[in-house]
Amino acid sequence: MAEHKHGHMDITEQERTFVGFVQWVTRTVIVILVLLVLLALVNG
Repeated sequence: MAEHKHGHMDITEQERTFVGFVQWVTRTVIVILVLLVLLALVNG
C-alpha cells in the first residue's frame, strides 16, 4: 500500500467541479430572483 504524503494529491479535477457547482448555484439563484421579481410585477 502506498504511503500517504500530505499535500501531494492532484486536486485540479475537484477544483474544476467545485467551480462549476458554484457557478451553477449562482446562476440558479439569479434566475429564481428574476422570476420572483417578474411575478411581483405581474401580480401588482
